[in-house]
Amino acid sequence: MKSSTRATGARNAVLAAALALTGLAVQPATAEERAKDLFGAEKLPTATAAQSFGFYSKGCFSGGVAIPMDGPTWQVMRPSRNRRWGHPAMIATIERLSRDAVADGWPGLLIGDIAQPRGGPMLTGHASHQIGLDADIWLTPMPDRTMTRTQRENMSATLMVDDKTHLVKDALWTPAHTALLRRAASYPQVERILVNPGIKKKLCDTVKGDRSWLHKIRPFWGHDYHFHMRIGCQPGSPNCKAQEATPADDGCGKPLAWWFTQEPWRPNKNPDAPKARDVMTMANLPRECRAVLDAPGPATAEAATYNGGAVPVAAAAPEPQTPSEPATAASGTADLPAAMNAFTATPQVGVPVPRPRPRLGN
Repeated sequence: MKSSTRATGARNAVLAAALALTGLAVQPATAEERAKDLFGAEKLPTATAAQSFGFYSKGCFSGGVAIPMDGPTWQVMRPSRNRRWGHPAMIATIERLSRDAVADGWPGLLIGDIAQPRGGPMLTGHASHQIGLDADIWLTPMPDRTMTRTQRENMSATLMVDDKTHLVKDALWTPAHTALLRRAASYPQVERILVNPGIKKKLCDTVKGDRSWLHKIRPFWGHDYHFHMRIGCQPGSPNCKAQEATPADDGCGKPLAWWFTQEPWRPNKNPDAPKARDVMTMANLPRECRAVLDAPGPATAEAATYNGGAVPVAAAAPEPQTPSEPATAASGTADLPAAMNAFTATPQVGVPVPRPRPRLGN
């Protein structure tokens, strides 16, 4: 019996060695969890200082605050997503834009996705919005009533661009839309505003006088019902990775003309390739993001809700009676395959970057 057992063990050892040599060794039964599942499960921010870690499409943030569901000049849309969180500077910028836009003649902001409570890759939708410095603002004016939660979940946004011509629907575009984008671009902290190429063309064709702000308006696929406002890395975030500055010109020349050729709209050559957010693990994110996940949070969302003026300092919730096992810190940041980022510089004419335009929610 012992001899048989030893023989079996030897055969298993030889088999394991052979599998290892051929690259077919059995992997551990449980792979590291995807980062989007871990960050998507967090319902509240950290009760720590505000910091952004990493890049807009690969990072996280601490010390986030929420914009209230309703304000005098805004309403939050799709509340079930719990994406009304951001760096305090981002939330303050949105609140300021809402007031300034009303003064300019816009009825009020409908606010889409900002970020998850602790940022990180989202369960669905965006590649960016990970470090609390991005926000989507609908191009649909706010109604003159407070909408119900059901209405906010189900109301359709207004699509401003014709899907076939890629041009703005002239019957829908108003000077107030232009004024809203001009106001957002006027803030020094706003570095980029992402819009559909048709919207960029409309601005290029119609804006008179001062056109200096147009360099911040960047064309990209989708974004035909909202614009995406991005602010720069904030003081106190030394590990936030800044983005390359936009070109100084108005962006209305050859790079914009490229969007009105066939090249940008050709079918994706590899449509089944997984999106970066779907394969990211904690090893792909800055090592600080593990601490962000493990940090204590406030007792309630209200404790970390921005109410104008002073930024709330959230009080940490009481520690659990039974301490949880400490998580293993990530050893570093692993590289992912390079992918087109929503805020890369506009491609030069003739540069092939075939990808289908995203649908709603991107």
